[in-house]
Amino acid sequence: MLTMLGAPPAFHLLAKPSGAICNLDCDYCYFLSKEMLYPGARFRMSDEVLEAYIAQLLDAHRGPEVTVAWQGGEPTLLGLDFFRRSVELVERHRRRGQRVAYTLQTNGTLIDDAWASFFREHDVLVGLSVDGPADLHDAYRVDKKGAGSFERVMRGWDALRAGGVDVNVVCTVHAANADHPLRVYRFFRDDMGAQFLQFIPIVERVPDTTAPAATPERTSGGQRKRPLYTQAGSQVTDRSVGAAQYGRFLIAIFDEWLHRDVGQVFVQDFDVALANWHGEPPGLCVFSETCGLSLALEHNGDLYSCDHYVEPAYLLGNIRQTPLIELVASVSQRQFGLDKRERLPEFCRRCDVRFACNGGCPKDRFIRTPDGEEGLNYLCAGYKALFSHIDRPMRVMSQLLRQGRAPAEAVGILGRPSSDTQPVR
Repeated sequence: MLTMLGAPPAFHLLAKPSGAICNLDCDYCYFLSKEMLYPGARFRMSDEVLEAYIAQLLDAHRGPEVTVAWQGGEPTLLGLDFFRRSVELVERHRRRGQRVAYTLQTNGTLIDDAWASFFREHDVLVGLSVDGPADLHDAYRVDKKGAGSFERVMRGWDALRAGGVDVNVVCTVHAANADHPLRVYRFFRDDMGAQFLQFIPIVERVPDTTAPAATPERTSGGQRKRPLYTQAGSQVTDRSVGAAQYGRFLIAIFDEWLHRDVGQVFVQDFDVALANWHGEPPGLCVFSETCGLSLALEHNGDLYSCDHYVEPAYLLGNIRQTPLIELVASVSQRQFGLDKRERLPEFCRRCDVRFACNGGCPKDRFIRTPDGEEGLNYLCAGYKALFSHIDRPMRVMSQLLRQGRAPAEAVGILGRPSSDTQPVR
């Protein structure tokens, strides 16, 4: 086991074995343009890089648990044999007593019974991208011809469910679905029967000189020419969710969840919030005080500071030339993580809900505070509305946990709303 001064005992690494290559062409996908970073590449992780990645990841973790995480692009494009080799390499390189968990994020369109069987055999936690019922999902989640992907995703979901695979539904919140929170939530809960949900806001930055616009039009061959997406500019596209809109979306879902589904449906935003109210680490970098421990590995072994910062300025090096742990522990990466706290505006430092928000993700800190200071999170208004709204329920649930009681008992303490029937939007 390789150790070095300043190295964290654990970190999270998203490996992208297919790079930015995907069989879908989602309008809001910021990662598809990363293909431009590697002109002429095959976009397939070689056996050499794969083994270097697995061996170095396992060696770099001092604790007994390690997560091997796959993302894309669309990682299933590499086929099952690639992931079978990955598991074999884990078994070859893991230390005695070292426990390895697997996660994979997918659009679900290629998932069949064989994939589901593999996931179940190796306890792979699957993140499945779904943006709600068909019309809302297909608004932006389209293929290379512009056709919606909903039916194919649902076939993948059916295979995963039939195979007994653990699945988190990952829903991006954007201009098309943000005004329909209960319709989206009830679709996941009632129609899909999903129990674990994540809601990810779509915030697409564009340079100040660029008017908010739709994705570039397709060529006659069905392809799009996307400019390389970087975290620059203070404007957003018209697909992006609004700050207050995002707050309303989560508040509506929280109220339904609180009075019907606590302990039955698990929403990442609410679980993380409860951890913050309870004084525990939130387990999510977005709402942690510092970051820098969630990195991204490209198909060729290039390591970047974060999945959202796969761009030249944040390239740390390549694991074939420099050991992974040295790059993770580098001065530049540690400073990247500390900047989240050190660059927090004074306006945020004085905020009543700072403990729950910690300024949010640095990628979204591109507007000014009311007094003109730079670095306020674009989603600030939504976060503040949400965390103010859930303050009392979270305090009640935290107290219940301290008493060894179930958070679901909060409903009896807080009381039910005057009517359990809410309008579906």
